[in-house]
Amino acid sequence: MRGRSAAAIWGVAAVTYLVAVVHRTALGVAGVEAIDRFALGATGLAVFSVLQLTVYAVLQIPAGQLLDRFGPRALIVTGSGVMAIGQGLLAVADDVPTALVARALIGGGDAAIFISACRLIAQWFPARQAPLMVQVTGLVGQSGQIVSALAVAWALHARGWGVTFGLLAAAGALVTVAAAVGLDRHPPSPADGPARERFVPSVRAAASPAGTRLGFWSHFLTPFSFNVVAMLWGVPFFVTAQGRTPAEASILLTAMTLSAMTAGPLIGRWTSRHPLRRSWVVLASAVATLAAWVWLLTPATPRPFAQLAGFCVVIGAGGPVSLVGLDFARTFSPLDRLGTATGFVNTGGFTSTIAGVLAVGVVLEAVSPPGATVYSLDAYRLAFAVLLVPWVVGVLGVLHSRRRTRVALTEAGTPVPPLREALRRRRSP
Repeated sequence: MRGRSAAAIWGVAAVTYLVAVVHRTALGVAGVEAIDRFALGATGLAVFSVLQLTVYAVLQIPAGQLLDRFGPRALIVTGSGVMAIGQGLLAVADDVPTALVARALIGGGDAAIFISACRLIAQWFPARQAPLMVQVTGLVGQSGQIVSALAVAWALHARGWGVTFGLLAAAGALVTVAAAVGLDRHPPSPADGPARERFVPSVRAAASPAGTRLGFWSHFLTPFSFNVVAMLWGVPFFVTAQGRTPAEASILLTAMTLSAMTAGPLIGRWTSRHPLRRSWVVLASAVATLAAWVWLLTPATPRPFAQLAGFCVVIGAGGPVSLVGLDFARTFSPLDRLGTATGFVNTGGFTSTIAGVLAVGVVLEAVSPPGATVYSLDAYRLAFAVLLVPWVVGVLGVLHSRRRTRVALTEAGTPVPPLREALRRRRSP
């Protein structure tokens, strides 16, 4: 009976997260329409996503503390409702200030959804299943990218801005009701520690384990390339700089999402079977992502469709690696601080994404003629090259925090053997 209840509760949370991802990424396929509707340049369009992501990132730790205090159901219902309101406001917005308020509401509501789903997994599933279940939740959420790339894009061209975002608002309201009805009404008792502590000491305590900081840097390093392409700059780049049709751009975004959905469960199985080697997955993904960007940006001419698809597959596979960071938080945090620790880790990838999205927009506008709204391939090559900066920062952060985490594990009696020794033990009878 408990297994059936756990599956049902997880299912409601996962569907709510799927709709949240649609809300989050819908603007990414509507970038060209947003430029026309609000008379935006590259920096102006970037501000729409940066504001949403900034609100999301800033609210991660407060949302985590509220999660520790009030439980997942309250935050999922509230967050989903706020996102529906924001999407409805965006449907009727015809000026920039109103649209910015709408995007802020979407970011604020989004902040509560995924960390609450992760908390439900920690509460309802055995520890050995948690890494895989988190990845499966991410997989369900990533299907929201497909909804954006296909259904939202189709609705925009067939029905226009208002109807499309109005339908998204209605879908958000529907899942809010489903979460209110379907999630457990009796959350665990409020945690004594975080509930009685001030905000800063509570956050410091949750973020103090070296393993949690390793989770932060793992999450910082791995998803921002995926997010920069999926959430804003992918469609304009593919259409205006690579000469692809909107339909082909949708196929490329779908390939990226399918790659993430395929890689997620494999990564979950690996991390559950080899918990002491999780950082290798993070570093391998970072190297592959860098190679994909170099492969794409080095030539000065538009790339064949197959090469663009290969690029999308590689950076798509990097997206779910960010969830390894959340698994670090689960491993190194007590349950009564898990919400705060997860919120802290989850700020990592969105901090790097904010920096990446804004930097690309600023460079595009700086290297293009004044007033330009369509940007050349050379401009995009320069703009995407700045993503090397957060990549380097993230790699250094992972290496430093991994070293400190291994010291802490050794002091706790769980040393991490060198990889060569581990392989030799594995081959021995």
